[in-house]
Amino acid sequence: MRIRGSMYRDWDDTQCDYITHEETVGSGGMIEVKARCSSTGGTQLFIGVYTSDGVGVLEIAYDSRPETLTEALAWGVAQARKFISMEATLQAHLRA
Repeated sequence: MRIRGSMYRDWDDTQCDYITHEETVGSGGMIEVKARCSSTGGTQLFIGVYTSDGVGVLEIAYDSRPETLTEALAWGVAQARKFISMEATLQAHLRA
C-alpha cells in the first residue's frame, strides 16, 4: 500500500486510462510510473518513489511531455531508478 501525497491526488483522474510501471527495488522501496493521454491529446506523466512501508519519498507530475506514452513511461522509469540510485549512494556516505 502506498501513502499518496497531494501531488498524486492532484494529478490523478479516474476518467483517464493509464499505462503503468511498478517495480520493487533492492532496498524494498517501490517505484511507480504512470503515463496517460490528456483530454487535449498530450502526454502526461507521474513518477512516484516510495519506501518499503509505502511512504512517499518523491512524487513528480508532468502536465506535458514531448514523448509518446510508451517513451514517456520509459523515461519516467529511468528517472525513478536514478533517484533510487542517488538516494542509496547518499545513504552509504552518511553511514560511513
